[in-house]
Amino acid sequence: MKFDLDQTDALLTTTRAVRKRLDLNRPVEREVILECLQLATQAPTGSNQQGWRFMVVEDADKREKIASFYAQAAGDYLSTARDTVAAEGDQQTTRVYDSALWLIDNLAKVPVFVIPCIEGRPPADAPNVMQASQYGSIFPAVWSFQLALRSRGLGTVLTTLHLMHEGEISELLGIPEEIMQVALLPVAYTKGTDFKRASRPPVETITHWDSW
Repeated sequence: MKFDLDQTDALLTTTRAVRKRLDLNRPVEREVILECLQLATQAPTGSNQQGWRFMVVEDADKREKIASFYAQAAGDYLSTARDTVAAEGDQQTTRVYDSALWLIDNLAKVPVFVIPCIEGRPPADAPNVMQASQYGSIFPAVWSFQLALRSRGLGTVLTTLHLMHEGEISELLGIPEEIMQVALLPVAYTKGTDFKRASRPPVETITHWDSW
């Protein structure tokens, strides 16, 4: 199998965290969500347990309630972080926080929420290996889902602050106690598809060979 490397590299390098360019007015078809989730479930999982679960929220009232919980968790934290990086003169990160603050005000308007979950919940004092295995069994599927969305003209951003209210949101959505939420992805078509590579440090400066 020979891949088109230009297309593959473009997909991998331009799948951005999308907030302000989410189209809040265009509906998202269930068929598209299911198609992208089908691709996501080809991702590897620990011990081949395939414990991923996906909660898709279309109901406007439930989205509004979840957005309210998100705002409670995110508002002060993001405002403080934004002011800190702005004072340091970090323009790129300041723009990211401005975008994140915009999402607080507009989250409920995003047509679809996808909440990736995993079966099982490690104890609070779980060793790192147990936690790594748990999260490593769901996040490859999350990234595959995001790539699949991008290739079809949709975008999202991986958020986690709603987890400050995981219990209340699980009760709202009827998620069983043994199912652990790991993220919240607001999903919509994007306004344009011309996303670019982000500024990143040269890989040579963050890569270590044989010793640190």
